[in-house]
Amino acid sequence: MGFKARARKTKADSGKDDKAKVKKNAGETPCAVKSCEKWADKNLGGRSLSFDDATEMWGNGSFSSAKGRVRVCKSCYRSWKKENKNDDMY
Repeated sequence: MGFKARARKTKADSGKDDKAKVKKNAGETPCAVKSCEKWADKNLGGRSLSFDDATEMWGNGSFSSAKGRVRVCKSCYRSWKKENKNDDMY
């Protein structure tokens, strides 16, 4: 009996299914961009941008910040990254 067959056998005996482990789409930290309704948790792909970078992208007043950092969701971070892809940061 190989390792995969043994794993299947013990999985069937335990009565647990992988389908029962559904990833929750609800997080704790909301995205700081006011027009976005998604979550900015790290395990959901959220990132943190500096206040200056967020101001350049979304303008002043259209996001909330804490301690000089702006927590954004994955899609907002990707849009920021796409806009600043060609900027020289050196």
